[in-house]
Amino acid sequence: MRGSDQQAYDRGTSLFSPDGRIYQVEYAREAVSRGAPSVGVRTENAVVLAAQAQASSKLMESESIEKIHKLDDHVGAASAGHVADARQLIDFARRMAQGNHLRYGEAVGVETLTKYVTDHIQENTQRGGTRPYGAALLIGGIEGGIESEDGEDGRPRLFSADPSGTPHEWKATIIGGGREEIQEVLEEGWHDELSLEEGLNLVLSSLREHDEEIEAHALSVSAITAEDGYEHYEPEEIASLLEALEDEAAGEEEE
Repeated sequence: MRGSDQQAYDRGTSLFSPDGRIYQVEYAREAVSRGAPSVGVRTENAVVLAAQAQASSKLMESESIEKIHKLDDHVGAASAGHVADARQLIDFARRMAQGNHLRYGEAVGVETLTKYVTDHIQENTQRGGTRPYGAALLIGGIEGGIESEDGEDGRPRLFSADPSGTPHEWKATIIGGGREEIQEVLEEGWHDELSLEEGLNLVLSSLREHDEEIEAHALSVSAITAEDGYEHYEPEEIASLLEALEDEAAGEEEE
C-alpha cells in the first residue's frame, strides 16, 4: 500500500505528499540541473548574461541552440532546462513586456516582469491537466528602462525564476548544471563596484571553471546597460574575451 500511495503522489502534478513535497516540481528542478549552465552577474551599471550551449551531436550547430533572449530593449533572459519549455516562458514574458508598453506607455519593471512570469509558472503547479515547466530563467535588466533619468529607477537588477514559480533577486547566480563550482567562483569574484568588463570576465571565468575547454561557438553572451540597452555579443567578440582571459591567467602563473 505504501508503494501505491507513493505512486499516486508521484503522478499528481498538484498534490502534496504527506511530507509536504510536490514530486513533479522536484522532477522539473532536476531537469533544470541536468541542463547546460547559464550565469547572470549584476555589475555597477549593467547586467551580464552568459550561457553554454550543450549540443547533443557533433553535427549540430551549437549557435542554433538559443539560451539567451531579448525580452525588451532594457531586459533580457537566460534559460536552463528543457529548451521548448523555456521558449514558451520567453514568449509569455515578451507578451507581458509589450502589453505594458501598450497599456501604460512605458517600459515594464524588471521585478514586475519577473513576477508576471513566476505567477504564470506557479499556476502550473496547482492545476490539474498541466505539468510544471521543466525550465528556469534568469531575468536581468535596467529597472525603469534605458531612457530613465532617475538614478534609483535606472539601476540594474537580476532575478531568477525556478519551476516552482519562486522569484529571487541576486547579485550573481547560476542555473543549470555545475552549480557548486560556478557559484564558488561568483562568490569569490563579485564585489559592489564591478565594472561591465569585470562582469564579463567573471561570467566567462566561472563557466571556464565548469568546462576548461569551452569555446566561443558554444557560448552566448549578452549585456544590458542603461546607456545602450540590450546588446548581444558575436562569436568573434566572445573569442577575444576568452583569449584575453587566457592571457591574464597565463600572466598570473608566470608571476
